[in-house]
Amino acid sequence: MKISRIETWSQPVPLTRPYSIASRTISDVELFFVRVIATDGSIGLGCASPAEEVTGESHDDCSAALDTHSLRWLEGRDLVELTGICRQLRQDYRQTPAARVGLEMALYDLAAISLGRPLVDLLGRCHQSLPTSITIGIKESIEEALQEADEYLGRGFHCLKVKIGHSLEQESELLQRLRDHVGNAVQIRVDANLGYSSEETERFWPLVRSLGLELVEQPVSVDHFESLGHLPEPYRDLLTADESLLDERDAFRLASHPRACGIFNIKLMKCGGLTTALEIARIGELAGIDLMWGCMDESVISISAALHTAFACPNTRFLDLDGSFDLARDPARGGFRLVDGQLRLLDTPGLGVELLG
Repeated sequence: MKISRIETWSQPVPLTRPYSIASRTISDVELFFVRVIATDGSIGLGCASPAEEVTGESHDDCSAALDTHSLRWLEGRDLVELTGICRQLRQDYRQTPAARVGLEMALYDLAAISLGRPLVDLLGRCHQSLPTSITIGIKESIEEALQEADEYLGRGFHCLKVKIGHSLEQESELLQRLRDHVGNAVQIRVDANLGYSSEETERFWPLVRSLGLELVEQPVSVDHFESLGHLPEPYRDLLTADESLLDERDAFRLASHPRACGIFNIKLMKCGGLTTALEIARIGELAGIDLMWGCMDESVISISAALHTAFACPNTRFLDLDGSFDLARDPARGGFRLVDGQLRLLDTPGLGVELLG
């Protein structure tokens, strides 16, 4: 099957509710869409959600990388060349990972559609379903956070991710109140988004143990993350590299002894492709590191791509793929089902997604 043409466009999408993390408040997102059309009329879809503060890729950078004139080298290429095409994308689009993964997932989608199978089956399925967390942003009051927790539990979620990183003392009280409120049957994980110092991270450990927190995501800055290698091994096993893990080179470094973390948070928008994500996952598997699959605010297109990739990795243990739930209106549908807090892929070819309208 050969590529006939590629279409790209961007679309602003509002969020259902603004939310805050350690560094800013987010109320909407601009998404970039990719449609790869084959000579037989088959269509593969991709979506990009750049994050300049993480990867250095601005919206303008992503837009320029997805300019259709610059993508004409793909026209006429055969999908049997997929591995080589992805290698060239990684070489030419290393500075624009979101744009690269938007293209790559559309190509993978089209390749799987051509074979009439879900993408995960081509990659090698290891999982059928896993629970995902849903995120509570930084709130002005504890009561507001507890109300949001009740809403999510009422919708069937059993795992809450709480954004922290502003005040260790206040957030310690919040987490204690939240644990008392939801009980021990609900998993609680936290994400400090670089907001704590190394000393605060060390002081946080007794609370992690007493509350049975599931994991602690990127508590310190990228420059200080590897200095956490002196912490007790049980704590390091729960520490999760996010902003410190952009690509396979970071994974190789973080897997070196002594490990500063026991979990890799893989986000397609950070690493730039399903191919790179699988390489990171393999490094983690060899080093005994578990995988968490995260996201930005994204369409079901790219959330589905992350889920297909996650389910093809034996060391996948955690999902944080709630990004499409934040969108007030998603331009696409399909991909997966959410049942009682668990994500399960649809049994349809490719990514199993389609555009609305």
